Amino acid sequence: IFGISTLVLMENAGRAVADEAIKILRGRKKVAIFCGKRNNGGDGFVAARHLLTCGIKPDIFLAGKISDIQNEARINLEIILKLKQRVIEVKKENLYLVKNKISKYNLIIDALLGVGLQGEVRGIYKDLIEIINASKAYILSVDIPSGLDATTGKVLGCCVKADKTVTFVAKKHGMVLGDGQKYCGKVVVKDLGIPL
Repeated sequence: IFGISTLVLMENAGRAVADEAIKILRGRKKVAIFCGKRNNGGDGFVAARHLLTCGIKPDIFLAGKISDIQNEARINLEIILKLKQRVIEVKKENLYLVKNKISKYNLIIDALLGVGLQGEVRGIYKDLIEIINASKAYILSVDIPSGLDATTGKVLGCCVKADKTVTFVAKKHGMVLGDGQKYCGKVVVKDLGIPL
C-alpha cells in the first residue's frame, strides 16, 4: 500500500499490540501469544519480540508447523527463533500441554486468524479458541477476534471472546454488526503509518 512494505505494516501492527499488552499487564508477566500461519500470526511474532525487549518473556504457541510459515510472517518468526525463544507447535497430540498451562497466564494474545478468514473455523484453531475462551486470562485480539467475520460480524463456527481488540487503520464493519460487539470487547484503533 503506497509502496509501504507488508513487513513495515506488520512491524507497526505488532508494536501497537505489544504497547497495549504492556498497559494491560501493569507489571505482571505471564503472557501467552497464540499465532496462526498467516499475517495475523506474523503480527503476533512481532508483538512477542517487543515484549521481550521490555523484559517480558511470552509463551508462543503456533497453530501448526514452523515449516508452514511463509513470507513476512516467516521473517518475523525467524527473528524470534534467533533470539532463542521457543515456539511451541500445537497439534492434536499435544493440546493437553496448552490446557495444562492456560490457567497461569494473566494475558492471552489472540493472533490466530485475523480478517482473511473464510468458512467455518475447524481443526486445531477451533480447539485453541475453545481453550482460550475457557481461560480466566484477559484476552487481547489482534485486528479482529479469531472466528469473527470482519464484514458481517457473524461467528464462523466459534470465535475468541476478547476483552479488548487492537484493530488497525479503522474499525471493521463486523465489529459493530451481528455479534461483533459481543466478541470484540473494547476496540482500540491504531494507525499503521498510512493516512486514511
